[in-house]
Amino acid sequence: MNTSDSGTAEVVICERPKPSVAVIRIDRPERRNALSLEVKRQLHEAFVAAEADSNVQVIVLTGGESFFVGGTDIGDMLHMSSSEHTAKDTSRVFRTINACRKPVIAAVEGYALGGGCELALACDMIVAGRGARFGQPEIRVGIMPGAGGTQRLLRTIGKYQAMKMILTGEPVEAETAFAMGFVSEVTDRGFALERALALASTIVNMPPLAVRAIKEVLNAGQNLPLDGALLLERKAFQLLFDTSDQKEGMRAFIEKRPPAYRGA
Repeated sequence: MNTSDSGTAEVVICERPKPSVAVIRIDRPERRNALSLEVKRQLHEAFVAAEADSNVQVIVLTGGESFFVGGTDIGDMLHMSSSEHTAKDTSRVFRTINACRKPVIAAVEGYALGGGCELALACDMIVAGRGARFGQPEIRVGIMPGAGGTQRLLRTIGKYQAMKMILTGEPVEAETAFAMGFVSEVTDRGFALERALALASTIVNMPPLAVRAIKEVLNAGQNLPLDGALLLERKAFQLLFDTSDQKEGMRAFIEKRPPAYRGA
């Protein structure tokens, strides 16, 4: 976590390495990319814009070489009351990212602590460079995770590992996070963004309707009983047979040629 500074500079940078991929970068190195209310506002707006852009199919969220996000600004929270948290909707950006209909990949180098860990957990995949560290240290300043840290860790790594991380506040390294199951891949240090972009390019070449259906079913199914989740999966599977992309994909497979998907 970090103390706050003033100012409303643009610290969330949006880049387009290719028209179909949006890279949203937090650039606040002097505060270790700490999540102030202003940073959260800019992140929310960047994700809303990327989701609304019909050209964008995948979003990559990243930070700096040493810090993905070092935490939430203590200065913002020190004198904040519970009612102010509600009024300012301080967890909105986490809901925005999690609800995004397009795949979101976190490219993490360095520390992802507190709100930074929760940002990564709100994404669909996490690519971490060696040396990256994930943690929920809120207990050390008298609070607890409040933007998904307890519940997403619980559902991702189970009760006993989640309890250890959250009750001790101790971070885990990228390799340990991978073994726990909440990091998708570990790359050499400094190559997380490159690998995330490669994954994004792979997804871009997949049928868009199937990509969206897979994300919807996975996210909804994790909170349903197995029978209900299987029913949801089956219905989505069947609906894809009414798409031209399904016909194109299977014809291309039989004809041994690359498919040309149209998202229809």
